[in-house]
Amino acid sequence: MNNTQITLFVKIAESGSFTKAGLELNMTQPAVSRAISTLEDELDVKLLLRDRRSGLALTDVGKRVLVLFREILAGFDKVNQEIALEKGLEKGRIRIGAFPVAAAYFFPKIIRSIASQYPGVEIEMYEGSVTEVKDWLDSRFIDVGLILPPIGEFETFPLFREQLYGVVQEDNPLGKHKIISVNDLQQEPLLICRAGYEPPIEDLFRRSGSTLNPKYVVNNFSTALNMIQEGLAVGIMSDLALMSLPPGVVVRELSPDAYRDIHIAVQSLEGSSIAVKLFIETALQLFTNKETE
Repeated sequence: MNNTQITLFVKIAESGSFTKAGLELNMTQPAVSRAISTLEDELDVKLLLRDRRSGLALTDVGKRVLVLFREILAGFDKVNQEIALEKGLEKGRIRIGAFPVAAAYFFPKIIRSIASQYPGVEIEMYEGSVTEVKDWLDSRFIDVGLILPPIGEFETFPLFREQLYGVVQEDNPLGKHKIISVNDLQQEPLLICRAGYEPPIEDLFRRSGSTLNPKYVVNNFSTALNMIQEGLAVGIMSDLALMSLPPGVVVRELSPDAYRDIHIAVQSLEGSSIAVKLFIETALQLFTNKETE
């Protein structure tokens, strides 16, 4: 078992294709097949299931081995980064993941800062739901992610606290209020977003002694804003989702007020590479305890 076989297996698992993995590693199709067959023979287990109709699939042991192989490759990368650091260079690769609204706000500024200070560091970005980001961290598909509570077993660093607001159509009577009471929202068709909004909103209604009974639950904040614009509902949304409002939609503070916290998460800071630690340090310097611009 060697580095090439491990890298190839990971590439195949992530791309779902022998051909794509081979092209990325400059290997012919027969060479790819031989390398994987040799790897399976050496381990004496089947890692991949090949089917003309359904394509490639990982076996159960293949899924477990994939996590371990990613850790091995991360270890190789850490060695290379330590050697580069000894030579006065900062280099390496970081895979980062976040839910879309966080990726849109945080990633460009973090990446710009890292690129200007550490041009040898490569960054790969992935967007998904909060649940997907946590799954990617668990499987070592990404090195660092932006997540929302519950935190689970990850090692985390508070990055940003964003306030929750009431969002209503301009013509709605609640739009005339400077502050909207949560109790008033019980009388309206309420809309909430998934992707981490549920826990702080549930807590908000619990603290106010009100009953949370949303009429609509959506996945995308753009969908939520468009429905509010059409007068179909009132919503509860956060700072980052409200940076570009459609016409006829207004934002009001809530009573009691509510927040949700965005955290940087890794499996282990001690086990993280130099490049990942640079990412965390840069992100915290840029955003901790700072308001949205």
